[in-house]
Amino acid sequence: MNYEEILNKLTTELSAKRLQHSRGVCQTAVALANRFGANEGKAKLAGILHDCAKEITNQESLGLADFFGIVIDEVEKAVPVLLHAKIGAQLAQAKYGIVDEEIQQAIRLHTVGGPEMTTLDKIIYLADFIEPSRSFSGVEKLRKIVEQVSLDEAMIAAYDQSIAFVVEAKGLLHPATVAGRNSLLLKKRKA
Repeated sequence: MNYEEILNKLTTELSAKRLQHSRGVCQTAVALANRFGANEGKAKLAGILHDCAKEITNQESLGLADFFGIVIDEVEKAVPVLLHAKIGAQLAQAKYGIVDEEIQQAIRLHTVGGPEMTTLDKIIYLADFIEPSRSFSGVEKLRKIVEQVSLDEAMIAAYDQSIAFVVEAKGLLHPATVAGRNSLLLKKRKA
């Protein structure tokens, strides 16, 4: 499927609010890809599809994870909404014909991140945070940071904000988020 076909299909499958968010992530991802030297076409597809599984219920998510053979960790068992990223990567291929592993990986990592992320992975993670319809406390500050610093510095700021939010809510931190932040900080120390 090409972008227009995917967009048409998503229009019938996602709520208007989720589709608006996905379009915002898509546009932001293309802008970030241009800035940081990534493939704009891949950023566009990963951006529009990143939340293709977001509106699936927790019960359906657990069933789809089993169907696709996705290994579920303890945090994902406790917070099944986190599975939408891994399931979305599978649906991108099965339902939308996306066979490009880079696009699938960017979708898979857009929620919790992880160590050794590619430029495209980081772009989708950040675009999900700062796209224009986002309005959480601190988003404007994060948007300015992303405009002014390196991709890795922007990721550290996004991880910091995400971790602070989860800790304040007394939620479970996903180990991949902590590992992703730590890997960037260790890389920075070695530089």
